[in-house]
Amino acid sequence: MFRLGLTGSIGTGKSATAAMLRELGVPVHDADAAVHALYRGRAAPLIEEAFPGTVKDGEVDRRKLAGALDGKAERFRKLESIVHPLVREEEEQAIAQAQRAGHRLIVLDVPLLFETKGENRCDAVLVTTVSPATQESRVMARPGMTQELFHALLNRQMPDAEKRKRAHAILETSRGFPAARNDLQALLRALAPRLY
Repeated sequence: MFRLGLTGSIGTGKSATAAMLRELGVPVHDADAAVHALYRGRAAPLIEEAFPGTVKDGEVDRRKLAGALDGKAERFRKLESIVHPLVREEEEQAIAQAQRAGHRLIVLDVPLLFETKGENRCDAVLVTTVSPATQESRVMARPGMTQELFHALLNRQMPDAEKRKRAHAILETSRGFPAARNDLQALLRALAPRLY
């Protein structure tokens, strides 16, 4: 099973790229979706224990959790130490399921792939990118986003330039969906010619 890591800084088109991959018939394990499910399931009691008052009716309240994290790096690390191992378990289950279904390529969509050394679990890594101005305009258009939160999120992520240096392939996503789809198909053929 060829494991293609997909990552990119916030606002660079990673989620749209994952959606295009699914449309192309490639199985994608979405780490963010796994986190959402875990917040409604087995991660909730562990997070409540670490950050009291952040769980309501068995589900993590993201706004309360954001308040408890308060943008502090050590609190983010504490949360990640709870959540990341559970997400990896979900990832391994997704890989096994894709293998059983006869797929030979799976995409691991992980926002903090390099930051968590996740590239070591991949055969190649695809990074999405855009200009800083495009990135900021996309992120600031999100509901509830503030400059302070945007910069806190950026500070937790490896700089885009460093991600691009470490990538096996780069997808520039600011030229529209048709161009991105064409580029993505070409990248897949180059990265995994016998599998895609």
